[in-house]
Amino acid sequence: MTIERDYTTKLAIDDVTIDRRDIEMLDAIERCGSMHRAAEELGRSYARLQNRVVEIEEAVGQITERKRGGSGGGGTELTETARKLRRQFDRHDAALDGVARVTESVFAGTVRDRTGELATVETAVGPIVALAPEGASDVQLTVRSDAVVLTDPDETPRANETSLRNRFRGTVAKLEPGDEITRVTIDLTAGAGSDHDPDATEAALEALVTNASVDRLALKPGREITASFKATAARAVSVDAETDDSP
Repeated sequence: MTIERDYTTKLAIDDVTIDRRDIEMLDAIERCGSMHRAAEELGRSYARLQNRVVEIEEAVGQITERKRGGSGGGGTELTETARKLRRQFDRHDAALDGVARVTESVFAGTVRDRTGELATVETAVGPIVALAPEGASDVQLTVRSDAVVLTDPDETPRANETSLRNRFRGTVAKLEPGDEITRVTIDLTAGAGSDHDPDATEAALEALVTNASVDRLALKPGREITASFKATAARAVSVDAETDDSP
């Protein structure tokens, strides 16, 4: 099973929070050259749009100014302050977009051994060393896709030569390429034992790698690969059932 994080970009300035609706409003004002026409295009009332402009201006300064009338008539245009606000929002949105696509692979397991904050957890794909709360027994592990390292099985360093405590042999099940990054789904069924259900979702591990790494490793469905990650990249949450004290 995988979990994808969902975030919404917002800018907090004093007591005013700028969200995507506000950026859409600024875009419409610039595109239409009029607050009245922008309100109509967005399906909002002019009064509400104007009030929102005033609220934002109280926090950041003037974001619109009236154009003088002439042959083309008057109107409204954005100030440089408004354009800077939009650029700042776009930068945060772009940075957040990369984080938002980071998924977490989830594994259920049972704590078998512990050394300080680290525990060895037995899962459907084998033992995983992870950070686990003290006293936990039945747990749910999450591993971030951007923390998983893929290597050719023949070139993988020996265990005592790396800090990557968790290592699994699997096969590439799916590739989801982006502009620069590819999400790789690895099927860990082969290392899960002969009695493991090959259709079980807990046998999948996701990794984010650069497109250059996809080419270098010749990744494609069916390709054998080694997936590794640090113990600190795996975090366990207790799912122990509450003790029933009733007679």
